[in-house]
Amino acid sequence: MESRPQAIRSSRAALTLAALGVVYGDIGTSPLYAVKETFSPAHGIPLTAESILGGLSAIFWSLVVVVTLKYVMLVMRADNRGEGGIMALVALASSAVKGDDRWRIPILIFGVFGASLFYGDAVLTPAISVLSAVEGLEIGTSALKPYIVPISVGVLIALFFVQRKGTAVVGLWFGPICALWFLSLGAIGVLGIARNPGVLAALNPAHALLFTTQHGWASFVVLGAVLLAVTGAEALYADMGHFGKLPIRIAWFGLVFPALLLNYFGQGALLMGDPKAIENPFYLAYPEWALFPMIVLATAATVIASQATISGAYSMTRQAIQLGFLPRMDIQQTSEKEVGQIYIPAVNWLLLAAVLGAVLGFGSSTRLASAYGVAVVGTMLTTTILTFFVIRHSWGLPLALCLAATGFFLLVDLAFFSASLLKIHEGGWFPLAAGATIFLVMITWRQGRRILVGQMRSNSIPLEAFLESLMRQPPHRVPGTAVFLTATPGATPNALLHNLKHNAVLHENVVFLTVEVLEVPWVPLDERVSIEPLGYNCWRAAMQFGFKDQMDVPHALRTSRARAFDLDPMQTSYFLSRETVIATPGAGMAQWRERIFAAMARNAGSAADYFNLPANRVIELGTRVEI
Repeated sequence: MESRPQAIRSSRAALTLAALGVVYGDIGTSPLYAVKETFSPAHGIPLTAESILGGLSAIFWSLVVVVTLKYVMLVMRADNRGEGGIMALVALASSAVKGDDRWRIPILIFGVFGASLFYGDAVLTPAISVLSAVEGLEIGTSALKPYIVPISVGVLIALFFVQRKGTAVVGLWFGPICALWFLSLGAIGVLGIARNPGVLAALNPAHALLFTTQHGWASFVVLGAVLLAVTGAEALYADMGHFGKLPIRIAWFGLVFPALLLNYFGQGALLMGDPKAIENPFYLAYPEWALFPMIVLATAATVIASQATISGAYSMTRQAIQLGFLPRMDIQQTSEKEVGQIYIPAVNWLLLAAVLGAVLGFGSSTRLASAYGVAVVGTMLTTTILTFFVIRHSWGLPLALCLAATGFFLLVDLAFFSASLLKIHEGGWFPLAAGATIFLVMITWRQGRRILVGQMRSNSIPLEAFLESLMRQPPHRVPGTAVFLTATPGATPNALLHNLKHNAVLHENVVFLTVEVLEVPWVPLDERVSIEPLGYNCWRAAMQFGFKDQMDVPHALRTSRARAFDLDPMQTSYFLSRETVIATPGAGMAQWRERIFAAMARNAGSAADYFNLPANRVIELGTRVEI
């Protein structure tokens, strides 16, 4: 039998290998375009040995500061019970300042802004990654240049069409393929450096400082290209809950970081010997016999990077739904074993349409690179701001230390963000427009739900007073249990009033259930349900889930130790109220936003599916609510 230390090492090795594909797929494909864009002649910086050393040094120190120091050393410590990602960080920061309401709204706004920009990243990552990989074909022969965009479109359509089948089988290959990818990056980098060892002088930060200061305005502009080397850094934090901190750190220091540096320096060595290689320094670094195998491997690596981003968009959407920032959607579980493997059709097809629009609209990785940086660094900027609130209010560190720790990273993020904004007219408007649209949708839904619940509460009848009045002349009681789901625990559900009005009966057992999602990823089963007797065989139940829990109401009720009533699946009926929202002039939101909210409410997914209620035991009763 395998000993415990051996089993731990084996499990850690498996997680580290898996992390290569999921966590590092995006940042691992940056060498395809980062060097080419950093030294682009369009910036107006001569391609001299000095400028090449400066650009490589800027890339190296960006990886050290942004990825290693910020994410690996600081942000990954700010976990929400082991979970990471922008929504987990929003929940953690919001909880940290719960006693100070001045900060809760700004934190939510910052978080929603960062999450919105993540969707822009989810559009651009598949577009630029796959397009830059397929562009290697024109290095082999110019005759294939007209087919680059059609081939890229075909690859992307195939990728999005297989999403509904799940990624469990394909995912087994992610780690090994990405391990081969990083090894090939490092190997060709070593060969390049061996031909021109002088390129290692770029390790000196003085070269980066000169490069970013001595060329005037061009130095600032080129920062927008340098940041392409750190795209995907957010994934280290976002996927922390899937793999754990240690495997992610082992993969970074053990393979990813060295392979990236070797490859970047190898491309720099090539440019120092042959400045004309700026056409595509990544593919031109390889010998002719290796070109087409590398195009195939690069395409596979970019598909993996795209898959990780798409899966991240699904996870982000589910968390946003459960935290109340988006309406319910159809969420399909694609694996019986892995809770995190889900598929959201609406997100999938909207993403595909946006990705194809980006590929066809921009047409090349160079033009897409102008748009890419804004979304990436905007999310990074948000993460830095939210991290301050965590380390200050949750960890309780001294204010001066918190300002120093996050202030340095904030300056770096602001420099990158400002540089990327210069590209707005060249395509940076695209992720900003997408992010602004998502931001509007999210804050409209959250505010609309708050207004709707407030309106329902103000027009409702207090539950306990209603039950006391009802039981003076009790209706006929029928066998079984009725569970009324309500968003207002102290109010009489409209579904109960309609049932009494039309059927004039009450079940033998009646449960008034409120479901709440907490700002934590998981809630233990034994803490999930609390039940309070109201008399007359009626109970008030409160159910709590984490924002990463599966919302299975029947299972939570059945397994609750607090349950004091019969819950025979064949004798239990679930009553839901479906509100038809009517937008009216007056208080609340602007009327055009109320109309958006009403449209989202009409098209929201089924509450029965969302709470995993048995379809043949659900009764849904409608009501009109004016807001």
